[in-house]
Amino acid sequence: MKISKILVSQPTPAIAEKSPYYEIHTRFGVKVDYRPLIRVEGVTLKEFRAQRVEILAHSAVIFTSRATIDHFFRICEEARVTVPETMKYICNTEATALYMQKYIIYRTRKIFFANGSFSGFMELIMKHKNERFLLILSEPYSPEIPDTLAKLKLRFDKVILSHTVSADLKELNVKAYDMVAVFSPAEISALTAEFGTTGLPLIATFGDGTTRAAIDAGLTVNVKAPTSEAPSMAKAIELFIKKINSGAEVAPVSVADSREADEFIKIHEPKIARRPAAKKAASAKPAVAKSPAVKKEATKPAAAVKKTTK
Repeated sequence: MKISKILVSQPTPAIAEKSPYYEIHTRFGVKVDYRPLIRVEGVTLKEFRAQRVEILAHSAVIFTSRATIDHFFRICEEARVTVPETMKYICNTEATALYMQKYIIYRTRKIFFANGSFSGFMELIMKHKNERFLLILSEPYSPEIPDTLAKLKLRFDKVILSHTVSADLKELNVKAYDMVAVFSPAEISALTAEFGTTGLPLIATFGDGTTRAAIDAGLTVNVKAPTSEAPSMAKAIELFIKKINSGAEVAPVSVADSREADEFIKIHEPKIARRPAAKKAASAKPAVAKSPAVKKEATKPAAAVKKTTK
């Protein structure tokens, strides 16, 4: 087995030398091409308003991808909504959190990020369980996160700010590649809808949801990120190439049972039930747009980063 050509399902970077995949190219002589398998179309302001969701009625926003960040701030601008300084932002990965630099200035705003796993993301949200959350989604979406939030009786609203559709892949010769790197379940759907499930290159996936979608579709996953050893897709691919170049055999990737959400709920539901009545009453109060500044937490999560919005 030799990896000489990889397709990354992302837009071409503005500066190739600054891409995390550039080192793979220079160190291993691997050609890296970029080609999105999907495109994201934002909802109109009219479609957003039809969902009857008030952004300023929430004290924390949950982001699961860069696209959800883009369309949240776009809608805020179009609707002339000024996000208060007390708003918290909960992100599934550090990469998603860092992407917010496009819209915020690091000063007083608070951003928190998880490690990319479902349980890690839910643990992070539970640390802020007294907030009223706004979950930003792109349709189609996995019901795992909203269903878990509902079963844990957390206060949240979901809003769809974009739709994911397949890109035109008719001219793409996917079999010319030795590996395809994908980052979302929607990309798995686009890939298998156009090319089927047999005769495909090696598959590299980012995130538990994407990995599970690939395996459920009948694909063999060879590389997965993030992991403790490989926090990024580029690092995971680099480690895989090193192993096969040394002659080592690499077993296909497996994922935990999709009952992970049920297990998480089973563990944390009693904690919700034991919440003191006073706190329940306090948390039932509706959030106000111009709320007083949030006091600094006594125990700050290790992954918290202070930030500010324009």
